[in-house]
Amino acid sequence: MMYRSTTSPDGLRLQTYETGNPLGREVLFIHGFSQCSLCWRAQFEDPQLAAAFRLTAFDIRGHGASDHPDDPSRYRDDGLFANDIVAVMTELNLQRPILVGWSYAGRLISDYITVFGTSRIAGINYVCARTNNDPRFYGPGVEFLTGMTAPEVHTNIAATRAFVRACFAKQPSVDVLEEAIAYNMLVRANVRKAHLSRTADDGAILSQIKVPVLITQGSEDLLVLEGLARLTASQIPQATLSLYKGIGHSPFIEDPVRFNRELAAFIQG
Repeated sequence: MMYRSTTSPDGLRLQTYETGNPLGREVLFIHGFSQCSLCWRAQFEDPQLAAAFRLTAFDIRGHGASDHPDDPSRYRDDGLFANDIVAVMTELNLQRPILVGWSYAGRLISDYITVFGTSRIAGINYVCARTNNDPRFYGPGVEFLTGMTAPEVHTNIAATRAFVRACFAKQPSVDVLEEAIAYNMLVRANVRKAHLSRTADDGAILSQIKVPVLITQGSEDLLVLEGLARLTASQIPQATLSLYKGIGHSPFIEDPVRFNRELAAFIQG
């Protein structure tokens, strides 16, 4: 695994990660709200994916090993997130990557497409992705977000633990669960609040996507309901929906064998 950092246009340090075949098709993984790139461990450590593809990721602003500014204005503008993705692509010299976006990363991909279109990417894999903010598609797990923005440490920790558990219908090993709670706690309450305070997105940009799209969705997702994945599939001309029965918000962790196989097929196709 190679680690390096790049600087966003507004001066933040963004941590990037790279492994796999340097000559393979490029994949850029983007994690969700309060997470970090460690969530993609089952993909980065898969020998078949690593042998075939160039696997890259980054910690989004305010998360993981990237900078965590306190100023809420550093999270307000959609263009900031679009420019972050471009900065990472430039630093890693990604020519036409496939973007794999989990949960909140669906919004970040929309930010990117709104500003830059799809000419520099080869495809998108939306994974239980928040492609718009319609409350009809909020699952019961979103109730923990309020506590995750609380300044009281005990409230914050309890809500974060509950949120992480809600990310799984099929619970992972103790080691994976504890690691996830740990990197979720790296994100401070005020940073979480700033991300959650962004202007709502209505998903209108989806109809303008001009690259192949794979939509991966767990049927038992407690955060992003299945109905949003179906709506997203109906709005994108070149979209395929893959529904994981009995799986929750984290198909790439809960069923990594199937997820990695389908991702590889999508990339090769």
